[in-house]
Amino acid sequence: MQLHTSHALKEWAVAVEALEQAKTIMLLRKGGIHEQSGRFRVAYNQVLLYPTYEHQQPALLKPEYADTVIPVTSGWHPETVRIGSWAEITDILPVSDLQAIEALLPFHIWNEKFISDRLKWKSRQPLYVLLLRVYIFPQVHISYRAEYGGCKSWIDIAQTISVANFQPVLSDAAYAHKVAEIRQTMSYVLQGLVTSD
Repeated sequence: MQLHTSHALKEWAVAVEALEQAKTIMLLRKGGIHEQSGRFRVAYNQVLLYPTYEHQQPALLKPEYADTVIPVTSGWHPETVRIGSWAEITDILPVSDLQAIEALLPFHIWNEKFISDRLKWKSRQPLYVLLLRVYIFPQVHISYRAEYGGCKSWIDIAQTISVANFQPVLSDAAYAHKVAEIRQTMSYVLQGLVTSD
């Protein structure tokens, strides 16, 4: 386990907050427009969580999360960015089956429109389900830099951040239980044992 890192995964601030509060352990990704090779890939297994604001869309979130989003104008970014957590990406599950993705609805913050939109975009590519073990550490505020912007998933921030003084948001047992529940749900659907409404 690294105790210092500069690698970061960009994600909507509302999703980072949900991860930090243990409301979810899941992200759904197809990658940003500027991904290398034009498709999503996991660049690092241990990453800082970098919250973004500009592209958050309340219409793609469940109501309880949509209500927390503060709209910002195109091109807006904070002068400083709060980094207060890092994550170990423990599972990477490519999913193309609509029923399997719909069955995962209880486990994340997005709504059916988000799922539909993501499946249609680059339709030949799977949607990647990422499961993240999240850890909180004392907050660090970093200055925003132009190279942090744009539609990309992964960035290297200008400074290395110590994550040595961290606390998991879920115990080992609680996290393992959530992972097993998600894997079992997907397995049942893919085996045709249950169907999504």
